[in-house]
Amino acid sequence: MTVTIAEELLLLAYSEDEGKQLISATQLDPALGGAILAELAVNERIELSEKKVSVRDATPLGDEELDAALARMAEERRERRPVWWVQKLHSSKLRRRLLTRLTESGVLNEQRGKVLGVFPTTRWPEADGSVEAEVRERVAGALAGATPDARTAVLIALAHASKLDRKAFPGAGKERIREIAEGAWAADAVAKTIAAINSVIMVAAVSATVTAVDGGAGG
Repeated sequence: MTVTIAEELLLLAYSEDEGKQLISATQLDPALGGAILAELAVNERIELSEKKVSVRDATPLGDEELDAALARMAEERRERRPVWWVQKLHSSKLRRRLLTRLTESGVLNEQRGKVLGVFPTTRWPEADGSVEAEVRERVAGALAGATPDARTAVLIALAHASKLDRKAFPGAGKERIREIAEGAWAADAVAKTIAAINSVIMVAAVSATVTAVDGGAGG
């Protein structure tokens, strides 16, 4: 089955058996927003730089999340930076919608319960491990030295920027991950996309952390 880069990232971000989230929401959610931007760029719908997002082709891709984001960008009259768009796109609602899609397609199971018998919790263990296995096979090939395609390179860069790489690929060489994540090997358009995404996720994650802390203090 076909999944988006954001969904691939989600599969890596949850443990297969227990369905627990491996990194915090303040790290994961901005990365998902970045994944939406990156996929639009890889499919030549937008052009990314660290300073702006430009719509090149507003033709829908046939994916509800990607097409909704692309339509918003096409309708926006002001020039916006990638970080602005990530902050608009990412949320716990986006994460939930993608997890629900993966559940409805039979890739994940949704298991609801309570912690200490009081606090509601939801886990997302795998129902069909073949999709993540294919993702990991692509990533493993790249980390072993093969030249990654644009999607795989972007996925590795997203995992690195959100610090998911340490949890998802604990045995991988740090230098190789950094080499791919920095994008110096890539064609210009992919390199620009990776550079923009790296910058965006760091800024958005810091902003989300500050917001969470301020919200907690205010409560």
